[in-house]
Amino acid sequence: MSTVISNIGELVTNEPGTGEGPLGVLRDAALVIEDGGVAWTGPSAAAPPADERFDAAGRAVLPGFVDSHAHLVFAGERAEEFEARMSGRPYAAGGIRTTVERTRAASDDDLRANLRRLIGEMARQGTTTVECKSGYGLTVEHEERSLRIAAELADEVTYLGAHVVPAGSDASSYTRLAATDMLAACAPHARWVDVFCEEGAFDADQAREVLEAGIKAGLAPRLHANQLTRGPGVRLAVELDAASADHCTFLADADVDALASSRTVATLLPGVEFSTRQPYPDARRLLDAGATVAIATDCNPGSCYTSSMAFCVAVAVRDMRMTPAEAVWAATAGGARALRRTDVGNLAPGARADVHVLDAPSHIHLAYRPGVPQTAAVWKAGRRVM
Repeated sequence: MSTVISNIGELVTNEPGTGEGPLGVLRDAALVIEDGGVAWTGPSAAAPPADERFDAAGRAVLPGFVDSHAHLVFAGERAEEFEARMSGRPYAAGGIRTTVERTRAASDDDLRANLRRLIGEMARQGTTTVECKSGYGLTVEHEERSLRIAAELADEVTYLGAHVVPAGSDASSYTRLAATDMLAACAPHARWVDVFCEEGAFDADQAREVLEAGIKAGLAPRLHANQLTRGPGVRLAVELDAASADHCTFLADADVDALASSRTVATLLPGVEFSTRQPYPDARRLLDAGATVAIATDCNPGSCYTSSMAFCVAVAVRDMRMTPAEAVWAATAGGARALRRTDVGNLAPGARADVHVLDAPSHIHLAYRPGVPQTAAVWKAGRRVM
């Protein structure tokens, strides 16, 4: 079965050599989907025949968003904590433990239903690739359960047993558990290993212990880094060739230089700063230095309960000094880089057919009209999901 999407006013391919500017924009274009992939792109008038036709009616078409950082296996919510922050209480890492208690008490079916709800919510807003972490179980049994459920529905799965030290444990013994028995139980369900390297969570030595054990177990590293302080996380991520250093809010010049000279992506999470009133990361500084930047939601019940990549794009443009084109690239191709994927985040022939039709004539409208629903249609791997 093939589908041609014709009369596209602006087709963002993320292939600079095929169109205008860094987004590789084609005007008055068409795209053919076949066998789950992109089979052809080009002028709408030259589109080949297909079994089905979708008339974009001058709308913009983008690659599906790639959300490379989310925490979706959880129970409950923390609206009261959000209200307290908005009333003046500062954000700290310890609130995670509230979600841990509720998640442990939830049934598999409840966790699965909530995960399915959130991934569906993301898809209806144009997100077609979702990374999902564990981290709200913090026992061998509950971390393994979280990852097993995540693997049923998420595109990418990350072991985050080292999220925080659970109540009743000390950091040293819990780090050892996260690097041994817990890792052994969880590794079969995951592709990635992650650690929250931050004051109130895990220091550099503890993060290294878990990450290096994960690498030996066949998992690839990524890292929560420099969210609350100018800590060692970014440089540890670069040293270990992590795919991504996530947050990057407080950076020294040496951190920026390290990211710019590596293939580690700086994944920025503007929804977190919006929801915690922390300072926003300086995306302009990273981009001007030559670092690769991604945008993700960090959807979770505590520090950022949004599933909207479009919202994050708008905030990145308004408060992180990104251009609309830079923010759209970061939310699509940048997220793919943060997951070391080449099959998503672009609409070149041969890519997975993850297609996001905007109810707008240009990608600029994602920032220009913040808060307005703008998703007209979505295909994931060639199947229409919205």
